[in-house]
Amino acid sequence: MVHNWSMKAAADTFVIGDLPQLRLIAWNRNPHDAITGEEAFDLYERNWRFVDEAAMPARERAVVEWLIREYGHGILHV
Repeated sequence: MVHNWSMKAAADTFVIGDLPQLRLIAWNRNPHDAITGEEAFDLYERNWRFVDEAAMPARERAVVEWLIREYGHGILHV
């Protein structure tokens, strides 16, 4: 499945710089790098305390909700 917010990336991958809060929590990685959905979920889950939910765009919120369903089986352990 290719996500319309990340057309540069392959199926089930996300370009770090396409998602503002992901870019903040993955500050030590190249923003042009593509990561798997599983890696993105892991980053959000481990670093949720640094995520500014109020500043998260609706598009990124939809990605996070999809990641939670897909990789967290409906749960984000934070």
